[in-house]
Amino acid sequence: MVAPKTEEAIELLRINGELTSKALAEVGKAVAPGVTTKKLNEVAETFIRDHGAVPNFLGYDGYPAAICASVNDVVVHGFPSDYVLKDGDIVSIDLGTKYKGYNGDSAYTFPVGEVDAETLNLLKVTKESLYKGIEKAVAGGRVGDIGHAVQSYAESFGFGVVRELEGHGIGRDMHENPGVPNYGHQGRGSRLTEGMVICIEPMITAGDRHVYLAKNGWAVHTADHKNAAHFELTVVVRKGKAEQLSTFEFIEKGKKVKF
Repeated sequence: MVAPKTEEAIELLRINGELTSKALAEVGKAVAPGVTTKKLNEVAETFIRDHGAVPNFLGYDGYPAAICASVNDVVVHGFPSDYVLKDGDIVSIDLGTKYKGYNGDSAYTFPVGEVDAETLNLLKVTKESLYKGIEKAVAGGRVGDIGHAVQSYAESFGFGVVRELEGHGIGRDMHENPGVPNYGHQGRGSRLTEGMVICIEPMITAGDRHVYLAKNGWAVHTADHKNAAHFELTVVVRKGKAEQLSTFEFIEKGKKVKF
């Protein structure tokens, strides 16, 4: 049984969720052809520190940057680098904050310049599958209800659902129990209780669901090298309807996202 968070802890998680959401939006404004992923990392770290928090990814298990910047066939955990984004790329930005002892964590996959219709559909369906999962994050349910909602929706469009990686609880530690897979069966898995705080993060592939780990021990690529998308939000399990602690509102208001 995972202990629920107190309302005081949830409030601190909410503050981190809002700051993480705004940091993602700042990075999104900088995403464009000709920009390096290292520059996106600088934008994120500067914004987070300027707002009195620290980037919780930096140094986590030895991770060397403030964000994960995963381009095209990289599902997650791509290192920021001198790679120059080009028209038609997609880039998943995953980042988080630590403020007053609690954490934030969120991810969004941005199109770079003009992206083809098939790729835009991958982004659209992945984001929609996240909201399908959030609808099931209600007290009395099971973690498997969330995974089943994500999986059944994404697979109905012919996309693959990565199974080697999952969402997670969050609090004083960035990754806490329970694990929140993006696949599963209704009525199975950990019980969802009022006040539990979790990150739901579908990782969906344009082709086969299989992945492999790069030699650097971090970046996860699709085995067939087709594109992958990744979206993540933090929510509180409540009775009847989950409460979002992070949001894509700042991204989609400040940048005319096309999906």
